[in-house]
Amino acid sequence: MTALDRLRVAEAMHAGVISVTRDTPLVEVAGLMSKQRIHCIVVTGPPEDPAAAGDLWGIVSDLDLAAAAEGDLTGRTAGGTAATPLVFVAPDDTLTHAAQLMTEHSVAHLVVVDPLAGKPVGVISTLDVARVVATGRA
Repeated sequence: MTALDRLRVAEAMHAGVISVTRDTPLVEVAGLMSKQRIHCIVVTGPPEDPAAAGDLWGIVSDLDLAAAAEGDLTGRTAGGTAATPLVFVAPDDTLTHAAQLMTEHSVAHLVVVDPLAGKPVGVISTLDVARVVATGRA
């Protein structure tokens, strides 16, 4: 049994989720990622739509920002850049399962959602999985 089979997502994830709405300017997203020293931001539904406000909608990663930076960012928003659909994982899932989901969906970040509350509790990335592979621990 490897560390990926033994350890749970909750042990390796980054707790907490920083989010913006779809209409947030991409320059603001970049500034927030830089200030917080994070590699992705979760994008939620628009605040003007009460039915969708706060709904998980997409994710903007550092790679998405790098690709967008090749052009003019004026008028670009988080919603126009976000990778959708999101891929979710539960805190109690194994890291093996998380790595499989990342591979199957060609994504570098999974949103960790508490299945009982239905709320996001963190993010796990390929770097988190790599750390476990390299060290054998979270």
